[in-house]
Amino acid sequence: MSVLDTGRRTAPAHAKKAATSDSERKPKWRWSHHAELLLMSFSALLVEISYTRIISFKLFYYYVYLIIGVALLGIGSGGVLVAISKRLRQAPTDTVLFWSLLLGAVGTLGGYYVIAYCRLDSLAIWDYGTYASTKAFLLLLVMCICVFLTFLAAGVFVATLFGRSPQAIGGLYFADLVGAGLACAVVIYLISALGAPASVMVAVVVMAATAVWSGRRMRRVLLAVAMVVAIAGGVLAVRPGLLPYQRLDTSKVFAKGVVGYSAWGPILRVDAQRLKGFPVILLFHDGILGAGIYEWDGNRSDLSMYHFPQSLMSIPFRVLGGSPQQEAVIGAAGGHEVLASLSYGAGHVDAVELNPVTVHLVRTTYADFDGHLAQNPAVTYTVADGRSYIARTSKHYQLIWYPAPDSYAATSGALSSAYVLSESYLYTTNGVEADLQHLTSGGIFVAQFGEVDDTYDLRTTRFVATARQALADMGVTDASDHILVASTLVNFIGTEPESTIVVSVKPFSQAEIAGFGTALTAVPQTRTLYAPGRVAGVNPVQTYMDTPNAGLGHFYATFPYNVTPTTDNDPFFYHFARFSTVIKNFLHSINSPDRENSVGERVLLLLLALSIVLAGLFLLLPFVTIRKQWRKLPRKKVSGLFFAGVGGGFIFFEITLMQVLNLFLGYPTYALTVVLMSLLVFTGLGALISRKVTRPRRAIPYLLGGIGALTAFYLFGLGPMTTAMLGLPLAVRIVTAFVVLGPLGMCLGMFMPIGLGEIASLSDTPREYVAWGWAVNGFASVVGSASATILSMIFGFRLVLFLGFAAYVVAVAAWMALSRGRSGDPDAVSA
Repeated sequence: MSVLDTGRRTAPAHAKKAATSDSERKPKWRWSHHAELLLMSFSALLVEISYTRIISFKLFYYYVYLIIGVALLGIGSGGVLVAISKRLRQAPTDTVLFWSLLLGAVGTLGGYYVIAYCRLDSLAIWDYGTYASTKAFLLLLVMCICVFLTFLAAGVFVATLFGRSPQAIGGLYFADLVGAGLACAVVIYLISALGAPASVMVAVVVMAATAVWSGRRMRRVLLAVAMVVAIAGGVLAVRPGLLPYQRLDTSKVFAKGVVGYSAWGPILRVDAQRLKGFPVILLFHDGILGAGIYEWDGNRSDLSMYHFPQSLMSIPFRVLGGSPQQEAVIGAAGGHEVLASLSYGAGHVDAVELNPVTVHLVRTTYADFDGHLAQNPAVTYTVADGRSYIARTSKHYQLIWYPAPDSYAATSGALSSAYVLSESYLYTTNGVEADLQHLTSGGIFVAQFGEVDDTYDLRTTRFVATARQALADMGVTDASDHILVASTLVNFIGTEPESTIVVSVKPFSQAEIAGFGTALTAVPQTRTLYAPGRVAGVNPVQTYMDTPNAGLGHFYATFPYNVTPTTDNDPFFYHFARFSTVIKNFLHSINSPDRENSVGERVLLLLLALSIVLAGLFLLLPFVTIRKQWRKLPRKKVSGLFFAGVGGGFIFFEITLMQVLNLFLGYPTYALTVVLMSLLVFTGLGALISRKVTRPRRAIPYLLGGIGALTAFYLFGLGPMTTAMLGLPLAVRIVTAFVVLGPLGMCLGMFMPIGLGEIASLSDTPREYVAWGWAVNGFASVVGSASATILSMIFGFRLVLFLGFAAYVVAVAAWMALSRGRSGDPDAVSA
């Protein structure tokens, strides 16, 4: 039985006629097309996620937004190409699929080489009018084109199948989404086991091998080419050392000389280098100096060689006035702060580190070098997200220490601004409050940040504001005696300030304040930014702490940067530049080394602008190239509104739910893969079920009602539910997250196949109409991706989640108008 047989559902006469004429000149439709689509979708998403790691390493992670946008743009453009190309429309189906797979594989393989050899100074892009700016922008454009071509091939593949079997779209859409879901299930393992470059090569193998399988009727020479590409990809996947090294952004402070260890992880690529003449192994995180593993023989007395009493690491212990019996170091990295804690006689240290590669180095690879620190009976190394760890533990600590994660990361991170758009649930009022609740009576919470300069002390001021709000939420109306702040000039990659913030639920005693002062006296180049009863001089932190509660609104509004407290609803701690200011100054050059000055925000705005311009260009293009067919397409405005609403709404749900479940799963990688896999798989199941919907005009409003109810649950019920379940084993939490998104995915999955089937039944040129609908959906996803991130940073995730529902309301209204007034049974819609 052919997939065109759809039981009770019947195609319009013109669709039957088109199908008949096609069968006379093209091979019959095969069940194998579902498998081919699944494998193409698997490959495309594997490439997309792998490139998020590669670009984070090569450039800076906020350029990942640009790469994702380009990928979505390529998929949508494939639909447009199918709509406007007469040659593509007339070519046999198997021929189009074969060439899409082969060119996708060749483009991915060649594109990796081009991207690897491109080296640019991304900061120079914003120094307008200079040769360096033009060169950097052109190189970035070349990289984007390389990524674009892979997804253009995937877009042509999908649009061709959808356009040529409008009655089978439900099953095909299911195969498409399940393939992407399978990629989510394995990509983290592949990146960890083989590396991100090798994962891209795995996608090359899958595409090329599928081309060989699907192109059995093609000429032997073409099949031979596909086989050669598959073999080449396989060799490079097994031996990724044969691939060219990614040439990094020129502004990254990367290892000079021999690197002793390199590994791709799900969070960071880690490179280790022994610093000649010094007792330290430097760890580079995504090409930025991020941590160090220090030489130690295991004897506590020998830690005196590191002169901890003269470093800013002494401040927490001076304030405590003794050795903490229970301590947690969140972001322990290579263990520098752990060693400091042991030198001060800490009874037991829970060292919590998010990156499994770093923990592996401490536990095994360099265990002899670091005195088997992870096996020390006074130390427990744990791979976990710090916020989730604190939420699940029943322990109470005398000291909880966030070294950000240590002096290397703090200073180097400040120079590179690697975190501008990152979501940090550690540094929110909710997170700080959880930490304070896990302190013993008289315990302290300490956070340290590297600053770019001490003019505004942005990180310090914002964290102090966040801590003050957390204390207020706990009933502390006057925080003036609960916070201590110091700044130390650290001589590392230049001289940069690093701040230490100490917070206590109880007011600090005079002895604790005196201990704070003693520590500052012993640490060179250290000054007070704020302490009760002490004169700190004019600085933003002192001004902020002197501001009464009633005047905080005015302080936030008039401060040059955004330093309002962050919450779990808007956890973008490092987002300091307001978008209004960024837009106002967008045409002004940036030529300073301060990457925290609007660069990440500019990348997002650039992506949004390009999305809108390119979407308009590609959507208007069919007017010129297929004017006759275009004029015949009925109800274009309404159908365009439907597909735009579905595309934008889906991406809004996806992005926000990924963030909402981040804390629950306790690991950003799990949040990405579990949420994306769940939505894709259940959306695919919804698409499959849509084939059984015989009266979609009645079903669509019910689906909207289901989405509305689920949105309300995600807004108001999901948070309390996941908080109550944080103590459960990780496997249970993963299954819970997977299942809780299932109903939403099922509802969302029915919209696209029903909508594509509807427009196919309206027109005498169903292929063009389906391809155009697919393109509109893709472009809405591009614009929606950038818009969702920007709106989340301005208004928070809750609003974006609600806007996702609102987009589906618009889509349903468009659907009702689209399906109204048809001849015959208004509910007999092909899907």
